[in-house]
Amino acid sequence: MSERRANTALSREGRDTLWLLGVLALSIYPHAGHMPWWCIGGVSAALLYRAYLAIQDAALPPRWVLLLALGISVALTFMTFRSIFGREAGVMLVSVLAGLKTLELRARRDAFVVTSLGFFLILTQFLYSQSILTAVLMGAVFWGLLTSLVLAQRPLYRPSIWSAMKASGRTVLMGLPAMLILYVLFPRIGPLWSVPADAQSSIGLSEHLSLGHVAELAQDDGIAMRLRFDGPPPPPNKRYFRGPVLDLFDGRSWLPRHANSPVVPDRLAEDALEEVRPQGPSISYQATLEPTHLTALPLLEGTLQLRSTSQVPDSTPQRQGLNWTLPSAANERTQWNGQAWLTYQSGPLMPIAALRDQLQLPAGLNPRTLAWAQHLQATTEHGQAPPRALAHAVMQHIATQGYTYTLSPGDTGMTPEGTPEHHLIDQFWMDRRTGFCEHFATAFVVVMRAMGVPARVVTGYQGMDLNTIDGLYVVRNNHAHAWAEFWQPGEGWVRADPTAAVSPDRIQRSQALIKPREGLARALPQLDSPFWKHTKALLEASNHRWNIWVLEYSRGKQLELLQQWGWESPDWVELIRLCASLMAGLSGAGIIWLWLNRPKKKQSPWQRHLRRVHRSLINVGLTPPAQSAAPAPAQTWHQALARLPIAPHEADTVARLMAALAALDALRYAPQTATAGELHKQGKQLVAQIEQLSKQWRQLRSRPQVQAH
Repeated sequence: MSERRANTALSREGRDTLWLLGVLALSIYPHAGHMPWWCIGGVSAALLYRAYLAIQDAALPPRWVLLLALGISVALTFMTFRSIFGREAGVMLVSVLAGLKTLELRARRDAFVVTSLGFFLILTQFLYSQSILTAVLMGAVFWGLLTSLVLAQRPLYRPSIWSAMKASGRTVLMGLPAMLILYVLFPRIGPLWSVPADAQSSIGLSEHLSLGHVAELAQDDGIAMRLRFDGPPPPPNKRYFRGPVLDLFDGRSWLPRHANSPVVPDRLAEDALEEVRPQGPSISYQATLEPTHLTALPLLEGTLQLRSTSQVPDSTPQRQGLNWTLPSAANERTQWNGQAWLTYQSGPLMPIAALRDQLQLPAGLNPRTLAWAQHLQATTEHGQAPPRALAHAVMQHIATQGYTYTLSPGDTGMTPEGTPEHHLIDQFWMDRRTGFCEHFATAFVVVMRAMGVPARVVTGYQGMDLNTIDGLYVVRNNHAHAWAEFWQPGEGWVRADPTAAVSPDRIQRSQALIKPREGLARALPQLDSPFWKHTKALLEASNHRWNIWVLEYSRGKQLELLQQWGWESPDWVELIRLCASLMAGLSGAGIIWLWLNRPKKKQSPWQRHLRRVHRSLINVGLTPPAQSAAPAPAQTWHQALARLPIAPHEADTVARLMAALAALDALRYAPQTATAGELHKQGKQLVAQIEQLSKQWRQLRSRPQVQAH
């Protein structure tokens, strides 16, 4: 029975290999969502097969098999991405190489290569996510890889994994002070972590609007921004966050007025069209915007003053009316301090030429909707009605004629015959009557323009959620919204939200429309429990603090820290000096610590006795015995003294010294009839006697001799 256990026991090499495979898997599998099925399947097969070989202690596959697998992987990568370079292709190839390298894991050198690939894969995780959960997971993977390195450096015996983990953990803790000093004080130009533009998600507001885009965006509950208000937040029906304004309609998409125009807009006309007249009190707030591909900043509508608190290039905003834009897209997280007026008027009070652009409609499209609008205007009740009354009539039509607000409107852009639908507004307004906010907003604008009223589409977000953990308000992608504005003489632009007519809860309660559950999620309603919501809020609050305190730690915050420490006007030179001084001090402290904790050879009591004897006889002026290492044994000194020429007046002292040395040597090697304490005491007495006689001899040798006559 015991022999069978010995044959099936996992070897030291097998155990260490399984540990390394497990840690390597943790560094690869978070990439599973970014890899094609063949890649994650192939890597999994390689790791599982190597684990089987480690358990069975079997032979590794031949080299030609690995080369063939590598060639196939490179070919598939090229077929998938049309390149073997770039972020996705590069990460995938490194993962494949790591998996294949485990199949030739024979020596410590191979373990070092696999571990190095694991360290590189840790870095690649942050190209996709810089959340605190990612950092914690990769920290655990880093510790596991260091443990593998420690195991590889201990080839003898069978050290436990826990002992290797403790050794690697101590190494990390010893390097922690240096890491903190470099993090806090080493000068940096931008934020700590800047993600390449191609790593940003493509989901978000866009500079153009096609029917169905906002509905697609609203299915994502990712965070678009976080807000903190200095006082009470705005009421629910004022929680509009204004993004791109869209004026041009080609029958399928809405675009900004100057999106495709090479002509520089008339600045005076633009200013007149977007003039803002604030009224009443204002509110102050701070907004943290997540990365976006837009140059437009989706800020609280009515924001007229804005200041950046981020160290981001090209972060000087420009305001045109109620809209704020940047010179280039904000591909990094930014923070802003804004002041908004919830009551205002914008736009011209009297008709101007620039308003004609807000009446444009594509020729020959949506004839039924245009005819319906003209019929509405021609009725006795609305014949000479002002734009506000016409807008109210359109809203009443939406509220009373069976229109439905839904996230899944079934808008395919195709006719029942399978041909492209050219009259999309007709299809929604006259036939289907089911749509999302962009359907109602765009149809409203088309109807108002058909009645001769300038109107336009506005996209952005509506509503926000309170995070009870940190007190911040969160605007999510599923708060994405589209509404309309029409021009009223004597007032300017007036907001009109047709969604409020068909789904009042969406506006009055700021409720985001959530896609109904399907499949397994529908059978698990407990995922919406208070515990899950609290956990989600805690994770989001922790991620926000992580983003602000760690990822957004910039040179500006470094200089502010030096000011708090007493520097009046610090600059990057002061940062370098302080950082270098602290690193030098830390290095000196480390050297002292190493010196104090250096390995010391423990001396026996007899060694201490012999050192005292050796030192005493050297002080007399004698030469140490050449054939003996210091300290020389007492018997060796006895023999050396016997060969020396001794003056007559020194003979008695030297004789007693030699006798003491002989007695010390005899005490050391004599049969131990006494206790160790008694022997140690006798030895100390003999050493003291030898020291006294050596001192007397030194005095005699220095005394001048008297010549006899």
